[in-house]
Amino acid sequence: MSNIVLKDAVLLIAGANRKRGIGRALVEEAVKRVAKKVYATARNISQLDSLASQYPGIVVPLSLDVTNRSQIDQVVQEVSDTQILINNSGFAGYSGFCFNYSEETARQELEVNYFGQINLIRAFCKTLIKNQNGTIVNVISIGGLSSFPLCATYSTSKAAAHSLTQAVRAELMPHGISVFGIYPGPIDTDMADALNLEKETPASAAARIFDGIEQGIEDITTDGFADNFVKHLRLDPKAVEKDIGDYVHRMPEDF
Repeated sequence: MSNIVLKDAVLLIAGANRKRGIGRALVEEAVKRVAKKVYATARNISQLDSLASQYPGIVVPLSLDVTNRSQIDQVVQEVSDTQILINNSGFAGYSGFCFNYSEETARQELEVNYFGQINLIRAFCKTLIKNQNGTIVNVISIGGLSSFPLCATYSTSKAAAHSLTQAVRAELMPHGISVFGIYPGPIDTDMADALNLEKETPASAAARIFDGIEQGIEDITTDGFADNFVKHLRLDPKAVEKDIGDYVHRMPEDF
């Protein structure tokens, strides 16, 4: 894997709309690291106004729904200088399978968290092969490594994204494209408001993500919770699975 350098790079960061979100923090961290240009996307482009005004000439806002293929094809034509694609768009619901199941939630999670990443990767792979320093970064979750029953369908969509990342890494290796998987634990974002856990800041998570990318670490955790989770998962995956199940059973019924 060649060294990835953020300085003077051109990035596209999907899902930068949340004021308290990893995507927005990644945009701000990329600017700190002197990226040449950052395309920041959101379904509602007005949510990017503050970023664009704060970093004029560097942050370029774009309207993008990762489930809309025709819109993706149009955006690809506008950003042909992209070198680093960061798939950060995400959707999370609290749906189980046997209890509290929502098919609508499950389908939306798969559409955004899995098919959304496929859509962008397929649309951008030729551009990334052509441009120097081509890189794909998929923001996944530790829930993609071992399922969390409180958000079972979300975990399933993230497990699919994890498998996707491994397959794309193998497919694009001969073409010199680096592919990174990002595995956050609890981060203090709008999406994670319902989680009653100690959380890392989005800014700290973003810094660790770019540190890992520049160091060539293919699977990157973003916080202490995720570090410990992955460590224990490697040692005894069945024990981790049981611990997660026991934790869920101790949760109050009105969670």
